[in-house]
Amino acid sequence: MSLLRLAARNVARSWTRTFASESSSSFPPPATGVYQVFDRAAKRKQRDRVASRDAGVGSRTVDYVRDEVADRMMERLLDIKRKFDTIVDLGSGPGHFAKLLEPEKTRKVLMIDSSEAMLNRDLDQEFEVEVERVHADEENLLDVLPRNSQEAIVSCLSLHWVNDLPGVLVQIKEALQPDGLFLGAMFGGDTLFELRTALQLAEVEREGGISPHVSPMTDTKDISNLLSRAGFTLLTVDIDEVRVGYPSMWELLEDLRDMGESNAVVGRRHLLHRDTLAAASAIYKELHGNEDGSVPATFQIIYMIGWKPSPTQLKPLERGSAQTNLKDVL
Repeated sequence: MSLLRLAARNVARSWTRTFASESSSSFPPPATGVYQVFDRAAKRKQRDRVASRDAGVGSRTVDYVRDEVADRMMERLLDIKRKFDTIVDLGSGPGHFAKLLEPEKTRKVLMIDSSEAMLNRDLDQEFEVEVERVHADEENLLDVLPRNSQEAIVSCLSLHWVNDLPGVLVQIKEALQPDGLFLGAMFGGDTLFELRTALQLAEVEREGGISPHVSPMTDTKDISNLLSRAGFTLLTVDIDEVRVGYPSMWELLEDLRDMGESNAVVGRRHLLHRDTLAAASAIYKELHGNEDGSVPATFQIIYMIGWKPSPTQLKPLERGSAQTNLKDVL
């Protein structure tokens, strides 16, 4: 196919990104399509496959990262002294965060996930509050949630697979009621840096080039700007790490597969030579190995809190309006 025909076909396939360009300004949305970094259909199949294999037994054994992050998210939710009627868990998976909710905090949780098998992996009896499950794509949130309808939306480690993160954040804000809460956690850019560097060095050594095997992730310093751009206020963003030890790189790769976190980058290589993997394993242990022979894997977590603007929210005082000098206090 000629380059001219290929370009024409790609132009014909383009579409307008609606939600990411919504703002208070009067400028029309740009006529550009969302850049497709991830193959969402492949990711859905990966997660369906691991949730269905052996009735989800293997999937449950690798819940440790999401369970840990869900627990840390719950600490942040408990700091908010408010009871919600319904909390939406966006990209819920089997309910890592939803299982921690108690009747004192909410009456009901609405779980939304693009993987139907993962969404229905665990029984309702494992939850302490009423559960409703909706099989839907997180990138099209307003197709299932009316605008200005929700008190709180949470998301635990699902937004790193979204192609249009600014657009999804705008949709979350639009679905919230005024003074509604968004609480989220997502993998940051330093996640699995040990694996990334080992694979890159091994590929350069054995094959003379590199290709993406670990997904690109949002840089920490961009999250505040994205939340502000989406229209959230009273922002809180902080960073944490979860470090896990593995016998070798091979066990890490197996666990990532069972988590449903296999590579889903568009244009990815479907085959990596075993000698390249063996070289990567040796490089991994040499560069990052622990004294006991194990290897660490770092999961950088970005936690974020944002509120939909409301006239009833507390506003910061104007600059220069303070009545007490800090020098007198300190």
